[in-house]
Amino acid sequence: MLQFMRNANAGLAVQQSAIKRCVRSLGSVVHSPNLKDVSVANEPILTYRKDSKERKALQQALKTTAAKCEEVPIVIGGKEFKTDQVVHQVMPHDHQHKLAKFYYADKKLLEQAIKTAVETQPKWDRVPFDERLKIWERAADLMAGKYRQELNAATMLGQAKTIIQAEIDAACELIDFIRIHAYFLKECVKYQPISEDLKVTKNSLRYRGIDGFIAAVSPFNFTAIGGNLAYTPALMGNGVLWKPSDTALLSNWRIFNIMREAGLPDGVVNFVPADGPVFGDTITASPHLAAINFTGSVPTFSRLWKQVGNNIDKYNNFPRLIGECGGKNYHFVHSSADAQSVVTSTIRSAFEYSGQKCSACSRMYVPESLWPEIKEGLVAEACKLKIGDVQDTKSFTSAVIDDKAFKRITGYIEHAKNSSNLEIIAGGTYSDSKGYFINPTIVVTKDPKDRIMTEEIFGPVLTVYVYKEKDLFDTMKLVHTSTQFALTGAVFGQDEEFIKCALEEFKTSAGNFYINDKSTGSVVGQQPFGGGRKSGTNDKAGGPHYILRWTSPQSIKETFVPLRDVNYPYMEE
Repeated sequence: MLQFMRNANAGLAVQQSAIKRCVRSLGSVVHSPNLKDVSVANEPILTYRKDSKERKALQQALKTTAAKCEEVPIVIGGKEFKTDQVVHQVMPHDHQHKLAKFYYADKKLLEQAIKTAVETQPKWDRVPFDERLKIWERAADLMAGKYRQELNAATMLGQAKTIIQAEIDAACELIDFIRIHAYFLKECVKYQPISEDLKVTKNSLRYRGIDGFIAAVSPFNFTAIGGNLAYTPALMGNGVLWKPSDTALLSNWRIFNIMREAGLPDGVVNFVPADGPVFGDTITASPHLAAINFTGSVPTFSRLWKQVGNNIDKYNNFPRLIGECGGKNYHFVHSSADAQSVVTSTIRSAFEYSGQKCSACSRMYVPESLWPEIKEGLVAEACKLKIGDVQDTKSFTSAVIDDKAFKRITGYIEHAKNSSNLEIIAGGTYSDSKGYFINPTIVVTKDPKDRIMTEEIFGPVLTVYVYKEKDLFDTMKLVHTSTQFALTGAVFGQDEEFIKCALEEFKTSAGNFYINDKSTGSVVGQQPFGGGRKSGTNDKAGGPHYILRWTSPQSIKETFVPLRDVNYPYMEE
């Protein structure tokens, strides 16, 4: 009996200790967390001028990164795995140079990762917001300082980005996603519901993770997007399976290790490179699927959506599907536009990073009156662009990402060469002997509905339709009726009436709309990004509402005055 009482007392002590831990955890969520009010700003872009400190550091990081083929394991719950499915990431601008060796997770390992994420999620969800935010703050500092050039070097060599394109992506945008989404979380938890009399009732709202797991499927073209797709859901208390792109593997591996060094517990995010269909089939077959966070092609996202629909009766939750799928982005020029500004903006939008930004300008509408001047400017600027090795500071852009992209893009160039409706006025040449190089190509079309004007190309090909001023409004209608996409678009003109008209006519044509500016270059916290129609679900990453997609809020009512009477006042005589 005495021993039983000792055991009972010991058990009670353990229970009380657990309750205290639970209360400490809940206290920071149910009640307003003790989060400091801080301002937020975008990460400054470094200039990398000759002999600058950052340029020297980057050159050393490039040399170190290029000198070896780094082995990258699968990581599940902090444990490393390798399989017999070996894959290599190569430099797109020098495709014989292997940069990383990695392994595909098979179905069995993916199921293990799901189990790990599902088991980790409730434990991680109990970690107070202020402790999570400290991890994110440390991670942002590591990205901005200690590992900035390692991130840039991996992105430059692995994804063929120039210095500036790597800096604005792998450094600045990634840091901004980490810092600014954390800031939006702080702002979000400030709201609490109305409590009419705190002596009687207190109402509160807490933001929980979603039970189950999040599948993050990230693209090659932005290192920062990989970090956002995996770690913003994690910030909100979720367990994640991260499938990085094969062609952004090394830079994504850098992010994964930085977050671990910052203090993120094992199992919160699991790093699982995998064959696309195997990954998709496995995650959509699991009853624990809570959401898919995706950036990629329309066919792949459509396939995942169909699989979720077919399996809907299996799931514990209705899975959330968040996707960004690219676009057929446009520049529409009015006769009142500044021609030089149009030329400069279009060259940058269409050909920076070889047209492989989701927001890159791919089609252009120009009035007859401005076409001679704009044509001359476009051709002259395109011919000046140097296409080469990313380590050459004179290179404006470099190779496209891989052989599949090369084949797809050059197919459109060959279509232009063989069509009587199309004329190539600049570029049109390409070679894959050393790297996947395609020269910036400008095409003029007589048919505004030719497939080169309506289909996503995702490469350095710009097609121009020249319209008659009298056909202005009919041409404007073509913008949003001739393609299934609605991601980004820009209009150029000094006529205020035209701008007002364009704002209404093009309302559904783009999720990010620019006036007298290029269609690329959205900045986290400044222009939240995303589009509608087949461009995606328009959840606006980099904006204040994105984090809400990754939480399952709980409303709580706490009553302090006991209810004694069943009857209502009007029932009294």
